[in-house]
Amino acid sequence: MIHREGKRSIFSALTLLALPYVLMTYFNALAWVITAYLVVAVILFALVVQFFRNPNRSAIAGELELVAPADGKVVIVEQVNEPEYFHGKRMMISIFMSPLNVHVTRSPIKGTVVYAKYHPGKFLVAWHPKSSTMNERTTVVIESTGGPVLFRQIAGAVARRISLYSKPGSVVKAGEEVGFIRFGSRVDIYLPMDAEILAKVGDKPVGGETLIARLKQA
Repeated sequence: MIHREGKRSIFSALTLLALPYVLMTYFNALAWVITAYLVVAVILFALVVQFFRNPNRSAIAGELELVAPADGKVVIVEQVNEPEYFHGKRMMISIFMSPLNVHVTRSPIKGTVVYAKYHPGKFLVAWHPKSSTMNERTTVVIESTGGPVLFRQIAGAVARRISLYSKPGSVVKAGEEVGFIRFGSRVDIYLPMDAEILAKVGDKPVGGETLIARLKQA
């Protein structure tokens, strides 16, 4: 299934890739030139389509369990200071998404959205230490049975647009689609200090399915 964020991009890519073919055919370009272009065009178009794929996912998680909010690779699991909402120490799990990953963002846990804010910013590479505070990003806090959980969509050097669908008051389920980030990017999850962390650096979780943490009953 193709994500709604990609329909315009896919149409634009198809138009841009088809135009040179039409011109080459009209001006009787050499057959091997046309064939070579078609091969390259098909590959490029396939890459655009696969980027905007939106596979069905089923989250099997209890009310205190968190699923990965995105596909990718766990690059950080550490104690940090969260300055925007909690203003204190939290455990952070950071998942980096390459351009080849599914870029749908999903709710990590069941609960009610109590905070959602968009921040314009720079476009440092997603793994840069300051990308979480300087890049374009959105911050969302979900009040769950185990307490508040914050996740942050962070644009990378290639990404130029973040979409967030949830608003304060929205009731979400674990694994439910809540946003989309274009191209390479990152999602950070901030958890209470006593949370049981199941993810480890190097893991490659599946968004909406892989369990990454378990909270204590609030």
